[in-house]
Amino acid sequence: MITVVVNFKLPDGTTREKAFENMNKAAARFENMPGLIRKTFLFDAGRGLGGGVYTWETREAAEAVYAEGGPWRQSLRDLYGVVPDLAWFETPVIVDNAAGEIKSAA
Repeated sequence: MITVVVNFKLPDGTTREKAFENMNKAAARFENMPGLIRKTFLFDAGRGLGGGVYTWETREAAEAVYAEGGPWRQSLRDLYGVVPDLAWFETPVIVDNAAGEIKSAA
């Protein structure tokens, strides 16, 4: 499994309400996305950042979405005028208390 932490600078003056509205509109695009285990939206008003934490079954599934010139990157450019920062992590274990399970990559 792979986890990608994405963050980007929000345009000056972006309110909490506007950021949450945009995130709620975008959420449906991630339902049933091939290889995506979980997507968590992030917002930091103090630093003016938005982002997300994505957990993927494989790196290949993640790379297919984050490809340069692809629709995911273009949607961020269109909405916020930014290029996101991506940090990649191997994810050996997930403790999912909501589902009552521990998922292991090994």
